[in-house]
Amino acid sequence: MQQDTGVIVSADLVGLSAGRDGAPVRGSGIFVSGGGDKAGRLNVRRLETNAVYSDGGIAPGTADQITGGVFTVYGAYVDVVRNRGPVVTYGVNNMVLDNWGVVDRWTAEAKITSHGPSGIGFVNFGIVHELKVNAPIETFGQGARGFNVYTGTVNLAEFDRVITHADGAVGIQIGQPIGKLVVHRGIETFGGTGPSLVKGVVISLSAIALSIKPGGSAREIEITGGVKTNGAGVAPIEQHGAIDSLRVSGGFVATGGGFYKI
Repeated sequence: MQQDTGVIVSADLVGLSAGRDGAPVRGSGIFVSGGGDKAGRLNVRRLETNAVYSDGGIAPGTADQITGGVFTVYGAYVDVVRNRGPVVTYGVNNMVLDNWGVVDRWTAEAKITSHGPSGIGFVNFGIVHELKVNAPIETFGQGARGFNVYTGTVNLAEFDRVITHADGAVGIQIGQPIGKLVVHRGIETFGGTGPSLVKGVVISLSAIALSIKPGGSAREIEITGGVKTNGAGVAPIEQHGAIDSLRVSGGFVATGGGFYKI
C-alpha cells in the first residue's frame, strides 16, 4: 500500500488457500493490492490458489463495502491467476473473483460459488486480457450476478456454464466494451426482479440471462447450450449496446411466462 510511485514490490504467490468448507475465513480470502492507480505497484508473476472459503461479514443493507474470495486490486499487475480449487463466498457483497488491477491470464479450474446477497461470481473493474472459467459459476443470493463488466475490459471471457437462482441475479451483464465472450454450456437464471448492488448503489434488476447495458458492447458472443430464464416476465436477453457477432445454439427460452404484462 506504499504511496510512492517509485516503489515496486514483486511476488510469486503459489499454494495459497483460505478457510475450509463450513468454516470460512472472515473478510476477503486472498487480497493482493498496490498502493493505488497512481501509487506503489505490485508485480505478481503467479497467483495460484487452492480452495478458498470466505465470509466478509458485511452487515445487510450496506452498499459501500465489498469483500472478495480472490481479489486483485488497484495497482496490482498479475501475469497469471490460477484458481486450482473451488472458491466459495457466503456473505453480503462478498464477490467470489474480483479484479480491479491488470491481469494477463486468469484461469479458474474448479467451481465458483456464491451464497450471499450481491455476491457476484466474477466482477471486473480493471483489465483482464484472457479469462477462462472451466467449471460452472453458480450463485444463490439475491442480486448475485454471475459475471459483470462495469469498468475496464476483458479481451476474452470464456465460461463453462453460468447459473443464478435469486431475484435480481443477472446471468452475464456487460456495461463496457469487451472483446469475445464464449459460454460452452449455457446461461440460466431462476429469479425475478429484485435489488442488486451496482457500483456502490443498490438498484432493481431483473434476472435476465444475458444483459448488454447502455455503453456495453461486444465484438463477438458465442453461446452453446442456450440462454434460459425461469422467472415470470424475465426476458432471456436485453441488448442496449452493439454486438458485432452473436451466435447462440440451444435457443432463447423464457419458461416463466408473464409477458402479457409487459
